[in-house]
Amino acid sequence: MVITDYDKYLSRRSKARKPSAIRALQPLIALPGMISLGGGLPHPSTFPILDMSFTLTNGDTLTISDIEMRRALQYSNTNGLPDLIEWLKQLQIEEHKPKYDFDICIGNGSQDVLSKAFEMLLNEGDSILIEKPAYTGALAFLRPMNLNFVDIETDGNGIIPEKLEEALENWDDSKPRPKCIYTVPIGGNPTGVSVSLERKKKIYELAQKFDFIILEDDPYYYLQFSEQRIPSYFSMDVDGRVLRFDSFSKILSSGIRIGWASGPKPLVNRIVLHTQAANLHASGLSQTFALSILRRWGVFGFMEHAKKTAAFYKQKRDIFIESAEKYLNGLAEWNTPSAGMFIWLKLLGINDSETLIKKKAIEKKVLMVPGFEFFPNTEVTSYVRASYSTATKEEIDEALKRLASLLKDAIASQN
Repeated sequence: MVITDYDKYLSRRSKARKPSAIRALQPLIALPGMISLGGGLPHPSTFPILDMSFTLTNGDTLTISDIEMRRALQYSNTNGLPDLIEWLKQLQIEEHKPKYDFDICIGNGSQDVLSKAFEMLLNEGDSILIEKPAYTGALAFLRPMNLNFVDIETDGNGIIPEKLEEALENWDDSKPRPKCIYTVPIGGNPTGVSVSLERKKKIYELAQKFDFIILEDDPYYYLQFSEQRIPSYFSMDVDGRVLRFDSFSKILSSGIRIGWASGPKPLVNRIVLHTQAANLHASGLSQTFALSILRRWGVFGFMEHAKKTAAFYKQKRDIFIESAEKYLNGLAEWNTPSAGMFIWLKLLGINDSETLIKKKAIEKKVLMVPGFEFFPNTEVTSYVRASYSTATKEEIDEALKRLASLLKDAIASQN
């Protein structure tokens, strides 16, 4: 059923948000003939940067003109530069073919708009459906909210729909029913696994049946290693119950800090209101920098770049798996990642990976993340997360050789 009123999903704080009187004037400044005496905009003649040129890896030189630079350095629309918004809308239409009139808000990275979405939907003490294990960056924001984490088991194909349905069918009515589920469905962080199309359809049907919003955090979507990308929840949404989060961090640059939320206009508008009161808008310079590249490429060029980037990480994954099979057979188990840059290792013969990874591995000059950090509800685990994104073949090989030695010593000390 199409959602026409989102009020019941909103937190008390989000409902209380009103437009910023000054920020609301910003889109009007660009209207023809408008003389602005309203906003406290600095005069562009005081900006110390005139223009900028930079070179792409293929040798192309791009220039941001003095007019474009003035716009980049000035206050701008809260939801993002209009031209970049339009480019991103075309990307979403071509890739996901959304079934309703959606909107976009650009943020300082996708975690910026994601955290605002959490604040928009959740009151302290609310329940949230969340995959287990889950992204630590999201948990870091959610934990201080004193939420009821309803963690849903995952396997080599992501969230298990039957476990989700079981949790909802057997709900404890003394606790508030969940209004949303949070998931990283492609190349999950930390697991590296992806939710199949069949499972996504089942999970979306459960969202309809039990009436909750899907927060689709998908920074690794374009880093899928198969020829055909698994369709998004956003692409199958007919009700307006999916809020999607994309990022340029893994495709263009993590330091550029450009991410965006796409979804139903009423929800995106609440994120815009939060941004008005928080950081005003994402960096105009970063947006202009990204836009100049995207204009040169076009959507087709962006897709080609994404394909090359995915192929790069697939090769890195294969290098890691080769070394893991050489050193960790019999010492660890893993699912081969289908996207992204992470692998989730289960250490055999070890009940608690925390001390081994946080102390002994560091002493041996190997950095990984102990698995307990990724569990919404604290528990002891033998899992660890490893990333294969930046280490060389030789470094990966040496790191896993050291890990194998540590595991053998730890197991021997228990006997």
